[in-house]
Amino acid sequence: MTPPDEIDLFDHSLYINRELSWLEFNRRCLAEANDTSVPLLERVKFLAIAYGNMDEFFMIRVPGLLQKEESSSLIAIGPDVYPDTKALMSEINVSVGNLVDGYEACWGRLRKELHDGGIRIHDKGSLSDAQRAWVGEYYRERVHPLLTPLALDISHPFPFISSNSLNIAVRISNKGENVYARVKVPLSILPRFVRIPSESPGMDFVQLEDIVESEIGRLFPGMNVTGAYIFRVTRNADVQVTIDEACDLMSAVETSIDSRDVGFPVRMMVEEGMPGEMMSLFGRNLKLRDNQIHTATLGGMLLTDLWQIASLDVPELRDRPFAPHVPPEFGEDRCIFDTIKGRDWIIFHPYEPFDVIVRFLNEASEDPSVQSIKICLYRIGKDRSIINALRRARERGKTVSVLMELRAKFDESNNIYLARELEKIGVHVVYGPVELKVHAKLLQVVRLENDRLVRYTHMSSGNYNASTTKQYSDISFLTADKEIGDDVGELFNALTGVFGPREYKRLLVAPTTLKKTLIGNIRREAENQSAGRKAYIAMKSNGLVDSDIIAELYKASMAGVKVDLNIRGLCCLRPGLEGVSENIRVISIVDRYLEHSRIYYFENGGDPVMYMGSSDMMPRNLIARVEVLFPVRDKGMLRLIKKNILDVHLRDSLKAKALTPDGRYVPVKGKGRRFRSQAWFIENRGRWHG
Repeated sequence: MTPPDEIDLFDHSLYINRELSWLEFNRRCLAEANDTSVPLLERVKFLAIAYGNMDEFFMIRVPGLLQKEESSSLIAIGPDVYPDTKALMSEINVSVGNLVDGYEACWGRLRKELHDGGIRIHDKGSLSDAQRAWVGEYYRERVHPLLTPLALDISHPFPFISSNSLNIAVRISNKGENVYARVKVPLSILPRFVRIPSESPGMDFVQLEDIVESEIGRLFPGMNVTGAYIFRVTRNADVQVTIDEACDLMSAVETSIDSRDVGFPVRMMVEEGMPGEMMSLFGRNLKLRDNQIHTATLGGMLLTDLWQIASLDVPELRDRPFAPHVPPEFGEDRCIFDTIKGRDWIIFHPYEPFDVIVRFLNEASEDPSVQSIKICLYRIGKDRSIINALRRARERGKTVSVLMELRAKFDESNNIYLARELEKIGVHVVYGPVELKVHAKLLQVVRLENDRLVRYTHMSSGNYNASTTKQYSDISFLTADKEIGDDVGELFNALTGVFGPREYKRLLVAPTTLKKTLIGNIRREAENQSAGRKAYIAMKSNGLVDSDIIAELYKASMAGVKVDLNIRGLCCLRPGLEGVSENIRVISIVDRYLEHSRIYYFENGGDPVMYMGSSDMMPRNLIARVEVLFPVRDKGMLRLIKKNILDVHLRDSLKAKALTPDGRYVPVKGKGRRFRSQAWFIENRGRWHG
């Protein structure tokens, strides 16, 4: 065995490639879609999630790899160094192919179960005469006027094919020669699954592309259509925001959004059976290599649209609802400011409602003693509860400041619209440092009490998005702690003024102090272990990619420190390596709610330290974003969070998967009855308050 001092803890063999780790997360989502113990429509939802994750992988991660594929030098992808990009892309293509096969097989099973449950999705040939007549009329009245066939020949330029749109490639026999055309399915206007009249209890649907394909001859009268094949193209969406002296940040972001729509193609998916000459025609014009053209059955095309089916109101096919726990201290008859001033609070969503946070902001907007409100907004969603509260506060003469992150990926347009709306009513809207995204979740209300100003602060792992808080598991923190309030006030000043190094008494702020402090805490556990003092590390996060953090965890393990990691998604650390990480265990939980909270716990020789907040352990969070972790200063609260939240996650033996040294995830081995953490949280909601 190599002596510990001689092990290179940055050797690439000690790290899992981040791209392959991303695909492994998709595999865990697919496993949930295949789990027959999960209600049917929830399984459909997980298949939509898995397919959407795959699309994002090709839009965001693959473009950079393709651009480097011709390079012969070693490239850094996450903390590991892959031999060459071609070898990595080969592995990616194998993994993607297996996943696509799994998606198709899963959808086949789900479709049959949906049929048995009264949700029937018909092929063209399974319609009754009456349904066929209805579909024909629907096509003539609602679909045909929206279609524009585009010929593909030397007299017509090759058409632009928008990213992830659904299209039909048409082959036409004309005077003994094959000619081709493309028809775009109008999914931006019409639903993918068109509900048709039912002749028995339940619901009947037919897919829009089937309707178009069955009537395709109407677009080419007098011609002989000899084939029609579904296809879609995925384009690069990892756009860069470029700012120069001639534009501001908002203009630059708007320009970048426009460029996303025309990014270069990275993948084409075609229906099985599409003739080779047709694939070659598209591949040549789209500048795609053969290994970028993937075949799939019709069932494997654009499964992200399954959200439409997953959202159907059929309670017996969904998870059983429950009423979130509301601590009595937050009852409607209590002053929320008195409640927060009395002690620090955590609110664990969705087991406790986000309405508590909305009510906090609503009361602040109405309370005559409130002087100002400051908030960081990253993803807001369609629910306007937060925006409406800010509007009311401004109408009542309060100073309202909003840091709007315009570069939240795929939410840029909505954030720009809201920023302009808020500016019109007199809200101070700023966009933060040009070189850093602001991912921190911060809200501060300043209230005049007995001639002095008191800061009430909310921080969270999740966004101010009332819709997603019903789907994500996040932890909110409410406090009137003066030192934390002063720190948050100082951070807001840095974000609205000139961002740079500042002194914070309690907060860990990226990119200045957060990473350094986490590393210091990990090192202290190794020192305590070596000195015979209590030592233990437990971390719950969405991603672990940063090589410096991983190397320190390896050192702690080599010193004998037990390390428990609950990492939902990307994890580049290899657990269980002899002489390096035998003391590290990594699990991932994929369940009813998407795990999104972050908790960092250090035993600290018997005087535990805990941080929570917005940051994962990834370079983008630690270096390229403004993130915040806050300490849990109340030791009683700390013990309750560890016992009734963190430890409960780590005990999961039903939905948790354990990471193996080779990068695979396998079921957790447990003795006796299997334990499901999210079910425990539902049954015991509120236990974390003592």
